[in-house]
Amino acid sequence: MTTITFTEFRKNASSFLSAVEKGEIITILRHGKPIAEIKPIVEETAVPSWKRPGLRLVVKGANLSAAIMEDREYENIL
Repeated sequence: MTTITFTEFRKNASSFLSAVEKGEIITILRHGKPIAEIKPIVEETAVPSWKRPGLRLVVKGANLSAAIMEDREYENIL
């Protein structure tokens, strides 16, 4: 983490922002007191659960609708 004065930041903003792009965190001081912290944006890779596709349950064998139709046919015979 680098600490610089506000005047220093104004004079060399481009180079400090390049350092932030590379992952460095910069604290800016005015009259000896910290007034700002510049840090890289952290990309959120995790997708919220409500945006993820739903789970699909798969069972080997006949699907449910086929089993229901077969059961209905069997009931009609009796």
